[in-house]
Parts: sequence; structure tokens; C-alpha cells
Amino acid sequence: MKIDLSNHLQRAKAAKKANKKYFARLAKRPPAVLDRAVRAQHEQVFAEVDCLECANCCKTTSPIWRDKDIDRAAREFKMHPADFIEKYLYRDADGDYVFHAAPCPFLGTDNYCSIYESRPNACREYPHTDRKQFHRILNLTLKNTEICPAALEIVKRLQQVLPV
Repeated sequence: MKIDLSNHLQRAKAAKKANKKYFARLAKRPPAVLDRAVRAQHEQVFAEVDCLECANCCKTTSPIWRDKDIDRAAREFKMHPADFIEKYLYRDADGDYVFHAAPCPFLGTDNYCSIYESRPNACREYPHTDRKQFHRILNLTLKNTEICPAALEIVKRLQQVLPV
């Protein structure tokens, strides 16, 4: 799938109200049925999508960095975790470590991640559309449709295969 970022946000905002309504009804589905349907759409969409063409998540948002993520990345840079935190992160209002600013400081001009093997779990799992217990992250997924064109496409296809 060719990702058209020029109007992605516009399409996501236009679909937001309908998606929110859909998710409210979808939450009543048996979790196992929902998990299977979402995973199938996730696999299909990501077989077509090349995230390197987009990298909008890396350009616009910060992952949450857990202690183990910080330790892993700091080791790669041969830094003490406290120094890594001081250089790249701060605690947000929720008490989570996030980047000082976007885009991600490890994102290259070619959209490749310079710490790909050491990236945080939040990046590894993004946009979380293959996660079990999907019914628990419907609000997060709704937010992610405004960032990730693949997440928006997964929701669009999900509405076709799992009408409510």
C-alpha cells in the first residue's frame, strides 16, 4: 500500500467520530473473536506497508521508555543510564520517560532507526494492533489512527470484516 501522508491526518480526523462509535460497539464483542480479527487485518496491512516510507510515529510522537529500554539503549551507547536520560529524556506529567522533543533523535533522514536493535518496546510493538486483549486498547488505537496510516487502514478493514 502506498502511504499518502499528505492527507492522512485529514482522513483520520474525518473518520474519528465513526471509529469511536464503532469501537464502543466493538468492545462488546468476545475478546478472542476481536483479537483474531484484528490480528488478521494487522498481518494483511503490514504485508503491504513499508513503515520506512512513512515513519510518522518517529517524526511526531515519543515512545514511553521503561527502565529496561533505557538500560538497553544506554548500553549500546556505552553510557550510564542516568546520562542517557539526561541527554535524551524527561519525565512527562504521567511520570513516564519520553523524548525531549520530536522527531526521534535516532531517526535518520532515510527513516531508518539508528538504534533499531535497542529501540524501546513501545517502538517494537507500535501501533499495537497485533496485541492480545485488543479490547483494552481501543482508545489508544483510536489515537494511533491519527499518527499511523497502517492503524487507520487496519480499523477501516476491520469494519468491513467485523461489522457491529
